[in-house]
Amino acid sequence: MTPPSNGASGRQAVPYLGPPRRSWRALVGAMRHVLGHPRAAAAILRARLTGKRLRSRQALAALVGIDHRLALPPGILDRFPPAQAGPGDTIRLIGDGLLVSGALERIAALFASEPELQALYGDALVQEQPGGAVLPHLPPVFDADRLAAFDYLGPVLACRRSALDAGIDPGSPAEAALRIAERFGPRAIGHLPEILSVQPGNPITTKDSDARHALHHAVVRNHLDRTGRSRVRVFVGPDKLVQVDHPLPDARPLASLIVPTRDRLDLLRPCLESLRSCTDWPSTEIIVCDNDSREPETLAYLRALEGEGRGHVVPCPGPFNFAAMNNAAAARARGRLLVFVNNDVEAFRPDWLSRMAREALRPDVGAVGAKLLDGEGRIQHGGIVLGTGGLVTHGHRHFPGDAPGYLAALRVTHAVSAVTAACLAVEAEKFRAVGGFDDAVFAVDFNDVDLCLRLKAAGYRTLLVPGAVLHHREAASRRWTSEARARHEREIAALRKRWGPLLVQDPHYHPGFDPALSTHARLRADFPAPGPAPLRRPLA
Repeated sequence: MTPPSNGASGRQAVPYLGPPRRSWRALVGAMRHVLGHPRAAAAILRARLTGKRLRSRQALAALVGIDHRLALPPGILDRFPPAQAGPGDTIRLIGDGLLVSGALERIAALFASEPELQALYGDALVQEQPGGAVLPHLPPVFDADRLAAFDYLGPVLACRRSALDAGIDPGSPAEAALRIAERFGPRAIGHLPEILSVQPGNPITTKDSDARHALHHAVVRNHLDRTGRSRVRVFVGPDKLVQVDHPLPDARPLASLIVPTRDRLDLLRPCLESLRSCTDWPSTEIIVCDNDSREPETLAYLRALEGEGRGHVVPCPGPFNFAAMNNAAAARARGRLLVFVNNDVEAFRPDWLSRMAREALRPDVGAVGAKLLDGEGRIQHGGIVLGTGGLVTHGHRHFPGDAPGYLAALRVTHAVSAVTAACLAVEAEKFRAVGGFDDAVFAVDFNDVDLCLRLKAAGYRTLLVPGAVLHHREAASRRWTSEARARHEREIAALRKRWGPLLVQDPHYHPGFDPALSTHARLRADFPAPGPAPLRRPLA
């Protein structure tokens, strides 16, 4: 399934939006899938009839998959007429979109009330063909890693005229934003989640597109050179997205692969075998955290693992405490890089670890996560989004495994609030500096979210690396009991108490999406929301 491109923005043809409507063939396929699973279909219907609409919607998405349904009728452009006045002497507009009526006044007011704010961008309505459907452009906060891949900011960037050095004439919003971030820091650039600009029916030619890709490549190359990163490799990939390869040390550091388990040899064996046979990293050690395995076959396998020198086993007796098990193994690990892997995860592409290591070894990066696929080959994890699904949820969950994701989120490395510990890489020094996983408060759930947020508080960003792809049979080794559910509720309360303000709205996720379904799938019922919205900036 090939999604339409983002050519209407006039910057780059970036495949980031899924089909606005399911085709009849897809609908028929979905119906057959539902009828082929009568027990699941009955549970969905029962939830619907008993008023549990959110549960029924989420269960249906899990059963048949999901895609974007974001297209708006062309008539919505009538609600946003172009602005009539120019920007004046203090504001500079960069880009080829049209500001809508009232946008200049909002921009001027924000610059007046926020002295540290040097530039801002907003949402946009983009029409790829005259008279065609309108697609909402809903960007996250400023993220230099995502911006390196393509200019996601939108048709217009507004900045103070004093924000750019004299004589600088940027050719794109991305170039201006990167220069401003170099000079003032990333928090000097804000995102306003309101429709500030439109770009009606302005398709670009292939020649124009190629020139823009080349221009963006040069913008990124110059940005990296100006910031002392001349060794970083930059190239345009086959999907026309700019790829940035951060250098690795000449001598690859030891990576400690940490796998917790309790029996379940049917999961553990293929997991460990895949880590050994499908990982191209030259220096690894495997550490298994054993939580009271009892099955003779499992015990024999673990003895052989150690006896043959293929791994180490760290006994972790007592009640199941996922965080404590990983902490115990991390304390024994010799590697510079810690890689936490669930026993129900399997590697199938050899470059998964090298891709994650390139990011995790950067000085300003803390936790790094991978793209995980479920047993149906769909997205199981595309980063963790805060404030959706009632608390937190996995980004792009249940989308097709080859989906590009909204704003190319499933193709390009970018900042997220958290990643799952089912496959998480972090430098040992950074992990230990923040105290590792909080095994007293988050024994089983949300320890990964808490770790990422504590790393962020310590000055380290969390990144998702979609180029690192593994399979994850989520919760295949987990059993729910009344005690487990009670513990889960305690950990939910603890997460809200510790990180409540951040859970209200994830800065890396747009508030215009429906919070009650898989992320990036539907717009809110009241989109575009009336009234002024709060300015959003990267977390300090």
